[in-house]
Amino acid sequence: MIRYVLESADVSAVRFGISPLGEVGLGLRALRVPDALPLQRPWLDRIAPVRPFLDTEVLLALVDDRRRVADFLTPRPASALTDLAQEVAGLERLTPDRLRRDLTRVHGGVPEVFLGPHDEVVGRLRQALLTAWELCFAPYWPRMRAVLEADVAHRARLAARGGVGAVLGGLSRAVAFDGRHLDVRLSTPVPRLRPVRGEGVTLVPSMFVERASVPLDDRRPPTVVYPARGQGAMWSTADRPDAGAVRDLLGATRASLLVALREPASSTELALRLGVTTSAVNQHLRVLERGGLLTRARYGRSVLYYPSDLGQALVGR
Repeated sequence: MIRYVLESADVSAVRFGISPLGEVGLGLRALRVPDALPLQRPWLDRIAPVRPFLDTEVLLALVDDRRRVADFLTPRPASALTDLAQEVAGLERLTPDRLRRDLTRVHGGVPEVFLGPHDEVVGRLRQALLTAWELCFAPYWPRMRAVLEADVAHRARLAARGGVGAVLGGLSRAVAFDGRHLDVRLSTPVPRLRPVRGEGVTLVPSMFVERASVPLDDRRPPTVVYPARGQGAMWSTADRPDAGAVRDLLGATRASLLVALREPASSTELALRLGVTTSAVNQHLRVLERGGLLTRARYGRSVLYYPSDLGQALVGR
């Protein structure tokens, strides 16, 4: 277990972030140990045709059989709008000592593929990660990001109603908060104590975490990666309502949209799930919103929609 010790100012400074590079790093765990993340089996099936084009020698050496990931792959996101280019550029500042230290924490030593001139090693590392992003993550990132943003929006509403403590205590079954101590249960047997001391705690939702994850190096800023809500529904298609009063009232497309919004989602995510254009989805969403059936909230560059109480009642939820 690691125990983050928070003073009152630290609690009020808790914030959320989304890390594309972190998702790549944690996603490598599914490549290394596929059975450990059953909810992402559909993703593994989809990327199977492109796996021969990956530099798997480098990528799989970044994770061990216990699914520990080198810390430099899971940077603390600077904001909710951090993009991959910003985070990958940070790898250019990766020193030989940091590379060796982070890999040793994972493997007990440095894998052979990372031995050699530092600039060449980092260059190959960056290229391997960028290729993995383009082939395995970028095609599905709008859908993944929509799930992550919806999770953050949900927890922001929880914080508004019940305070930050309600959010911290509900991140995962592996996370507990007693008002001052944020405890994260880990697989390592040695307990660790980490005072926050004004550094703040960043909460990062992920598609590739089942319990919770923290940096292996306690000198890293306090960060808790937790499982995003809605992972199980990410690859599902929206159920189309049967013929009935709601369909007759709203029309097939609008009824399908209302049913699909079991969790907050963006118009891009809804278009992907329903197989229609984003512009068509936006037109229908505006009508549903004007009719009082939907509510929307802006999160970063995205607008997330979710049913109003009236919309929930209309579809029997």
